[in-house]
Amino acid sequence: MWRGTAIGVDITPVMKRVLDRAVHKAYGGKRRLVWWEIYAGQKAMDLFGTAIPKDSFTALRYFRVGIKGPLTTPVGGGFRSLNVAFRQELDLFACVRPVRWFDGVPAPLKRPQDVDMVVFRENTEDLYAGIEWEMGTEEAGKVIRFLRDMGKEVREDSGIGIKPISKTGTERLVRMAIRYALDNKRKSVTLVHKGNIMKFTEGAFMKWGYELAKREFGDLTVTEQEVMELHQGVVPEGKVVIKDRIADAMFQQILLRPSEYHVLAMPNLNGDYMSDALAASVGGLGLAPGANMNDQVAFFEATHGTAPKYAGQDKVNPGSLILSGVLMLEHLGWREAAELVVRGMEGAIRDGIVTYDLARQREGAKEVSCSAFGEAVCERM
Repeated sequence: MWRGTAIGVDITPVMKRVLDRAVHKAYGGKRRLVWWEIYAGQKAMDLFGTAIPKDSFTALRYFRVGIKGPLTTPVGGGFRSLNVAFRQELDLFACVRPVRWFDGVPAPLKRPQDVDMVVFRENTEDLYAGIEWEMGTEEAGKVIRFLRDMGKEVREDSGIGIKPISKTGTERLVRMAIRYALDNKRKSVTLVHKGNIMKFTEGAFMKWGYELAKREFGDLTVTEQEVMELHQGVVPEGKVVIKDRIADAMFQQILLRPSEYHVLAMPNLNGDYMSDALAASVGGLGLAPGANMNDQVAFFEATHGTAPKYAGQDKVNPGSLILSGVLMLEHLGWREAAELVVRGMEGAIRDGIVTYDLARQREGAKEVSCSAFGEAVCERM
């Protein structure tokens, strides 16, 4: 566990208290969470002279499950982004973001209760691979000349970025998304892409996703086209539907027809936009959990920023980190405890006992502190 930067000092202890209470209530002392602190960010710089000590990576590989608060990269820390550094060093190829609405949370949609999706965002490739060269550098010039030799015209005053999307990266992400859908009885997996324009990267993502589904899950999945052509529009019992949508059209779908979508799998940039847009549709990032994972390590996290101006004030909403803790409990197979936390969250929000960010949007709400919200959750489990 890493408490995070700035408001991490407020929200992380609340998350721990809520999860510990749920585990004790669910299992009567037969199971418990043992917390081990690792270091990153400014505290690591102060203690060890590096923003992420090697021991932090080693601990995550050993324990295989971790959770962290929001994290800011220190100036002069040697990393462009600490969050990206964790993902790349540990090859946490999937960013998993469930999005759902809680009764009582102000939301811009007419029917926010129809939103219940889980985004699987590829985490290591696409534009976020960081392969780029600044305009005017020798390296950028070399790439421009190479592209011209390949018959592609690029202006001299261009910065250059490379967008790699591999079959390997695509298949392992889509495999994880389909397994999740099957394990959690989700009705569909939608491949979201811009393959109509980028045919050999995002178009290939769609193609490889369909091929993987047929090859490895052919007896458990069916394509949307097959449902219409072979099954008279009725999904066969027990099968997950595999479909795809163009990314810009999908932004309309999550607003106008959200009940038709359950698990979304997509390349990195699309997933970044889509997950935040989905969170906004049900009230914002304050209640949006997330995780970065591979098949061995799962690192759960708050999805919002560090909000340093509120640090130490016991003010901010701990909901994102608490719900990331719910994801962690589910990952461990401790569903009974996870359900208790969700029940407590639902009860507190329904009763109007919320932190300032939700209280200012809701008439008649009782504004409470970060820690008091945590207690309200515990009381309603």
